[in-house]
Amino acid sequence: MAALPAKKNPTTDHTPLVLGDSGKTIYEDGTYLQHNPSWHMEESPFKVKQILRMLRRQNLAPKTVCDVGCGGGVVLEELQPYLPPDCVCWGYDISPDAIAFCASRRRNNLHFQVRDIREVPNDESFDLVLVLDVFEHVEDYIGLVREIRSKGHYKLFHVPLDLSVQAVARRNGLLRRRDHFAHLHYFTKETALRTLADAGYKLVDYFYTPRCIELGDLLIQKIARVPRMFCFAISQDWTVRILGGYSLMVLAR
Repeated sequence: MAALPAKKNPTTDHTPLVLGDSGKTIYEDGTYLQHNPSWHMEESPFKVKQILRMLRRQNLAPKTVCDVGCGGGVVLEELQPYLPPDCVCWGYDISPDAIAFCASRRRNNLHFQVRDIREVPNDESFDLVLVLDVFEHVEDYIGLVREIRSKGHYKLFHVPLDLSVQAVARRNGLLRRRDHFAHLHYFTKETALRTLADAGYKLVDYFYTPRCIELGDLLIQKIARVPRMFCFAISQDWTVRILGGYSLMVLAR
């Protein structure tokens, strides 16, 4: 009689976030690339669309931009044509794997570097700092948010709102985000905004972004689009709290 396959234990069968005695994170040792070979570059057009929406709402035309945790660099590559011609863009990431994707994207006024934004001197600050789907991955996320505050005049945060009734109700609803995407922290709109306020930011503007409507190829994601769109038209806050699937774009100073 064949032995049954061992059941996975969601509390132990996962990729650790810090590996080995060197203390390297999964972003530095190749583990994240192994599990996410596209480095989520397919989501970049969606993110650029949301960035431009905010810039136009606030009539902003930055002359220097830094993308913290720039990944494969597609966001800056696709955003640059919409910025002033003399705008200089920098993409920083702690992952050599991510910056390797950026090699073909380098051009005049578009630069990429393996660098931690926390190591950048304050006199190198930028007009706009992008922090897109980043601080939920960082153990000391409040410390990171505080340190970024001095790195630019405006900061634009994109935060996945993982906490919802449906996510909590499913046994592995949040563990999937932890195991597949290395999310360590989970937010609602209220806790994301309070995090920024507690770190000393002045909140300028914010809106929900419809990740669940414009991204996701799984059948269950496609089925859920219709009720989410219908409910969102009636009550944005309640839809996001109950059904989830949205992120939050926040402009702060």
